[in-house]
Amino acid sequence: MKKRQTNIPFAGTAEQEAKLIALIDEMKDRRDSLIPIMQKAQDIYGYLPMEVQTIIARELQIPQEDVYGAATYYQGFQLNPRGKYQITVCLGSACQMNGAQAVYNKVSELLEIGEDECTPDLLFSLETRHCVGACATGPVMMVNDTVYGRMTPEKAVQLIAQYRADAEKGGQQ
Repeated sequence: MKKRQTNIPFAGTAEQEAKLIALIDEMKDRRDSLIPIMQKAQDIYGYLPMEVQTIIARELQIPQEDVYGAATYYQGFQLNPRGKYQITVCLGSACQMNGAQAVYNKVSELLEIGEDECTPDLLFSLETRHCVGACATGPVMMVNDTVYGRMTPEKAVQLIAQYRADAEKGGQQ
């Protein structure tokens, strides 16, 4: 699925930008430094918003399209912030046959976000995978690294409510 940029406002700090520029200055003369710089920039910010891509392009003196092209080509780069709770719905064949698309649709509708997007409160992000390796318990939904099998749209709603309630109490599941 094509990566889309979110409309969540960029909240980078001057400290992060200074760290990024220092990193670029250190690495820019190395051959093929773009990808390693982008990886480290993602470590600094947690994702690669357009504002960060612009800094990289400016400091490397390359077209911004080159940075954006690499960010959208390689799956490891995130264009959007990730939520505290990263929800992954498996859309592999076994999960699909057991109703995974309905689970995904319900989660997307409930959170009002689509693939690779994050809720405005930065609590939840949503993505899909083609297989998470838990086919016998499909459909499968993951929240961060916790796998929930035999998922239904109703169970997904309950699970999200539990995570939301936990977040409001200041906890972490």
